[in-house]
Order: sequence, then structure tokens, then C-alpha cells
Amino acid sequence: MTVFNAARIVAVMLLWAACYPLLTIGIVLAPHLSFATLRALIAGLVLVGIACALRRPFPRDAAVWATLVVMGLGGTSLGFLGMFHAAEFVSPGIATVIANTQPLLAAALGGIILGERLSRRGKAGLFIGFLGIVVIAAPQLFSSGGDSYAIGIAYIVLAALGVTVSNVMIKKIIGRVDLLMAMGLQFLIGSIPLALAAGIMENPADIQWSFTFITVLLTLALFGSALVYILWMSVLSEVPLNQANAFSFLIPVFGLSMGVLFYGETLGLLKLLGIILAIIGVVLVTRKGAAQEANVPASFKIAPN
Repeated sequence: MTVFNAARIVAVMLLWAACYPLLTIGIVLAPHLSFATLRALIAGLVLVGIACALRRPFPRDAAVWATLVVMGLGGTSLGFLGMFHAAEFVSPGIATVIANTQPLLAAALGGIILGERLSRRGKAGLFIGFLGIVVIAAPQLFSSGGDSYAIGIAYIVLAALGVTVSNVMIKKIIGRVDLLMAMGLQFLIGSIPLALAAGIMENPADIQWSFTFITVLLTLALFGSALVYILWMSVLSEVPLNQANAFSFLIPVFGLSMGVLFYGETLGLLKLLGIILAIIGVVLVTRKGAAQEANVPASFKIAPN
């Protein structure tokens, strides 16, 4: 884990943590699915446009296209569906915390599909990090309004599952497809089910095209989607999935900090304890020797950039 790779991963986590506060603002001004569709469509068009301008190759392999479809349906369709609806039920800081069940899901799928394994120390780090998330989130789950909170958690878990599938699929095609083109196409593919659902279940004309909404939409599309996925895909070309995903436990720190600064959320003793456990988990999993790649099938090997 080089300093440069660590810095890129931290930047990704910071951008991801900023998404839920922005979503909280945007969903008041636009129907959820219409908002999600616009975000995915803008991000996809920008990335594909840049790729075409740079004369990057268009994918032709059927297997690569099949992987892009799975990525689009997982990371964009399910991921955005869960995120945008969760923002209605769960506060931004807590939403960023619950979303980080994703590294555990990715660790399981990464071991099955990619052959990546964690050492005992790495597994302990994942457990401690997840325990930190539970400590942060549990009190609100059992407080008044727990039913709505549980619905929000269900949406976040759906989003985490979609992103997990997408992350695992990313590693299957790195080295076989251009990064810009791949990420742009998966956003465009994922926007199709969102657009269909929005057309059936919502009235897109209800969008309030204000300066605030346009600013939030463009920030999410350009920085929270396009830039963040390019950084993330470039990182996964050099770092094992489990090791990179461990940094996701930093998102609660960023998310809760933003919640305190901008949304009046409070940090009690349990939340502080949870943050400490999350940081310990990151340290354990990212230390040298925590991640191993054993018996990786040839088709899953990642070509150097």
C-alpha cells in the first residue's frame, strides 16, 4: 500500500461520504428516481464523451459487455435506488455509517470470485471495523421512529449489495477495457432501469430546476460519481479489493463529521467508541500481510496499467 494509493482511496471515501448530505438536499427538490437517473446519465455522458475525445477504444468483447451490464445494474441501478430512497429515512451521518457493511459483502464475494483472501489479522480488522459500525448505529435503531429507520437501513443495504457486485466485477475487466469508457458505459447502462422506473412511478416534471438543485445534481454527477469511480477503478488495478475496501470504514468518520458540522448531529460516547473501532479495523486490514491473493484463476488476473 503506497502513500499515493492510500491518498487516492481516502479521497474516494471522502467523496462518497459527501454524497448522502447532498442527496438529503436534492430529494426535497426532485422525485427520487428522476434525480437518480439524471445523476447517472450526466456522469455517463461526461465520461464517455471524454473517452471519445481522447480516442479511447470502445469495448468489443461480449464478455466485457456482459460484465459492464452487471456493473451498471449493480453499482448504478441498485446502488442509486438504495441511496436516494435511504436519504429520506436516515440522517446523512448515520447513512454513511450503515452503508459500510459493503466491505464485508465484498470480502465474501472477493474470496469466492477473485480468490482474494484475508489473513487472520485482516479478518480481525474487518470484524472490529464492522463492530464499530454496529456500535454507532444500534442506539438509533431501537429508539422512537425505529420503523422508518429500519426502512432506511434496508435501502442502504440494497445499495451496498449493488455496489459490492459492481466492485467485484470491476476487477474482472481491469486491463481488458479502457477505464473511462467502462465507467461511463456502466453509468449509462444503469440509468436505463432507473429512467424506466421513474417514468412509471413518478412525474419527472415535478423537478424544481433551481440553482440549488442544479448545483447539487452536477456536484453528485461530476465529483460524487464520475471522478470517484475513476479513482476507485484505478486503485483496484493495483490494490487487492479487500485491502482497498477496508478504507471504507473511514467513511463513518467523514460522514459523522459532516453531520455534526452541517446537520446538527451529535457525537455521543458510543459513536466516538465506534469511530475508534472503525479506525482500528482500517489499520489492521491495511497493514502489510493482511491481504493475500491465493489461487487466482488466470481469467481474473489483473494486467498492469
